[in-house]
Amino acid sequence: MRPVIGLTTFIDAKGACRYNSVSYTYIDAIIQAGGVPVLIPLIEDRESLLKYIDIVDGIIFTGGEDVSPLHYGENPIKEIGVTSQERDACEMYLFKEAYDLNMPILGICRGSQLMNVVLGGNLYQDINAQVEGSLGHCPENGDSSQVHHMVRIEKDTKLYSIFEKHSIAVNSFHHQSVKDLGKGLKAAAFSHEGIVEAIESIEKDFVVGVQWHPEALAPKHPIFRKLFDEFIKQCR
Repeated sequence: MRPVIGLTTFIDAKGACRYNSVSYTYIDAIIQAGGVPVLIPLIEDRESLLKYIDIVDGIIFTGGEDVSPLHYGENPIKEIGVTSQERDACEMYLFKEAYDLNMPILGICRGSQLMNVVLGGNLYQDINAQVEGSLGHCPENGDSSQVHHMVRIEKDTKLYSIFEKHSIAVNSFHHQSVKDLGKGLKAAAFSHEGIVEAIESIEKDFVVGVQWHPEALAPKHPIFRKLFDEFIKQCR
């Protein structure tokens, strides 16, 4: 059986119309790994969201807007990006329900940050403004299929068992990052200057978050397919 994988979405407003959207790179990565993607719309009705939890075998929390700093007790600094109360509320509820069920979860970019915040952690609202000596993590007009910087993967982590490498080159499109870790999480990878680039649960079977976008790299860099292969394996 091909496992059913839920994908969180974002609101794409075009004129008077509003759409729930997600990059096709996520869909393609799931299909290539042997899963069946199902898009989860941003809806307020909790009963409907629970139906999606019943349907799917695992969830990918996708990239996008900044997580509002109000969720970790801070006011926004001037460098904060666009936030979405609607998306935060929907995804936080989904994550809590899936996490409590020990459902396999993969967080990508914003998704990784969201995981950390829901579990009680916080974020650097803007790396360049708040981390002394920070390097480039969000290049202008970058190509998502191209690698941008190196990350160091910690031993004794799920990520190391997947990639079987101490370091890999990744793409990078984030101006925020994990600051203090949430409950039950550990850092699995770091950038050269010490920015947390991946997190994973020490309490659940498979709850992994990465700060880069492996779904966009996978077509040209097959090593990143390993992450989706393992995620789908866990979902089975």
